[in-house]
Amino acid sequence: MKQVVVELGDRSYPIYIGAGLLAQAADLLGPRLSGQTLVVSNTVVAPLYLDALLDGLPDITSRTLIVEDGERRKTVETMNAIITRLLEERFSRTCTLVALGGGVIGDVTGFAAACYQRGVSYVQVPTTLLAQVDSAVGGKTAVNHRLGKNMIGAFHQPAAVLSDTDVLASLPERELRAGVAEIIKYGLINDAQFFDWLEDNMDGLLQRDADCLAHAIEVSCRNKAAIVSRDEREAGLRAILNLGHTFGHAIETALNYETWLHGEAVAAGMSMAAHLSARTTGFPESDVRRVNALLEKTGLPVTLPETMRREHLRELMAVDKKTRHGRLHLVLLREIGKAVVTPDFEEADLEDTLARYAE
Repeated sequence: MKQVVVELGDRSYPIYIGAGLLAQAADLLGPRLSGQTLVVSNTVVAPLYLDALLDGLPDITSRTLIVEDGERRKTVETMNAIITRLLEERFSRTCTLVALGGGVIGDVTGFAAACYQRGVSYVQVPTTLLAQVDSAVGGKTAVNHRLGKNMIGAFHQPAAVLSDTDVLASLPERELRAGVAEIIKYGLINDAQFFDWLEDNMDGLLQRDADCLAHAIEVSCRNKAAIVSRDEREAGLRAILNLGHTFGHAIETALNYETWLHGEAVAAGMSMAAHLSARTTGFPESDVRRVNALLEKTGLPVTLPETMRREHLRELMAVDKKTRHGRLHLVLLREIGKAVVTPDFEEADLEDTLARYAE
């Protein structure tokens, strides 16, 4: 087992990474759970792993809540169902929520924990690669609105993250590849050596080689933990974690959170960011080709659906959370391993990028 710590003073917490960790849940999570524990999962994950988690917590009496699966369930209504259950069971402010699932479950459960009685404890037990390397770490919690993704939320750090790599064996191929998109992101924004490693080891990662997966998850978590420890609430540095996300979130919203997975939209968004970077920051065209080649090798999209319209994307990007005083800030690349958040791009260059990818 590997352990990464997100250093936040008295709110620091561990990320446990390894095989067979659900069976060790009592030892790893037990000290962080209370007598009132609600496990939230969905209709896909619960039949696979809920019993294993509960069996790993023999001394904890847990209530469970199972919600429908899918990004379209990441709503205020789902969060309200969690709050309602907590109230029905008369959970106190010393209770603990456990998010067992992918990014949707982690985000909505974390947001419910942030809101219930002005904030209660929760732990993350992510079951997708994307959640293990990204969404379960860092304390961003949210639900979607029909006009924008993650526009309703709060920063609320978990008490612990337990990432059992064994659960990835049941992950559909498409979701595995979508998770790799976020892994590639860490190489691009902060770790050129890791990007080189990904170019050399992508085949092993996609074949679910245990050593490759464990290494990629650990390095991704260490990169994110280091950034979050320095900028918890995204006042500056942390925004680089959004490489490709301004474009990607607009794509997801335009598709009504259907058709594409989050990681697929982020992949196309990173391709778009690389294209714009070459026109704005001096990012080499040879590196644009490297970015696209690695995304394509992973089986991720570097083009958009033919139905996508650039005017619609631009409208959706205007409500991005990185907009300041009416000016959109984008995460762009200076070189592989070095990202910058900047409003200093020409609108004509942005329009050129949008026209390159959408009608």
